[in-house]
Amino acid sequence: MIKKINGTLPSNTISYMLICGGIVVLIVLLVLLPFYRYNAGKAAEADKIQAAINEQKELGKLYQVLQGANGKNDVHTLPNPSTGKLPRQDVEKFQDAFRVEAGKAGLITIALTPDVKSIAPGSPHLLYNAALKGEFGGMRKMLTGLGAMPYIEQIEEIDIRQLSDAMELKMKIRIALAN
Repeated sequence: MIKKINGTLPSNTISYMLICGGIVVLIVLLVLLPFYRYNAGKAAEADKIQAAINEQKELGKLYQVLQGANGKNDVHTLPNPSTGKLPRQDVEKFQDAFRVEAGKAGLITIALTPDVKSIAPGSPHLLYNAALKGEFGGMRKMLTGLGAMPYIEQIEEIDIRQLSDAMELKMKIRIALAN
């Protein structure tokens, strides 16, 4: 068969065909193969970047949910009302408000009595002795509720005792009175 090809084609043509074929193979090996590897590497990088973008999108949604939940919860904000004074004729309102706050906190009011020594007509404040019974978490809520009342000057004493069935809280509360 080679004799047939040699007979029909001149020898220079065969050598030119071999040289051109070698050049084509060299171009494929030296140019196209590295270019293919380069493109495959870039495609892998693009896939990694796309996966990172998708992950950030999912985390962004979670972040928005957490931010929304964080904005709704102001549990740790304590009340700080402007100070005021309670008119003498409205002293009973404090007792009602105290019992309401105790009820909200889940506490039982055992006693709430004014101190006899502070009832004097010209006194700028009135001292109450309070006794409550309940759980410690409720006592914390109660103190926070009392802090929201503008006419409470101070809480002078707090005595907490553990009883067999619950905790007992005794306190002295000073109320500012308007003359």
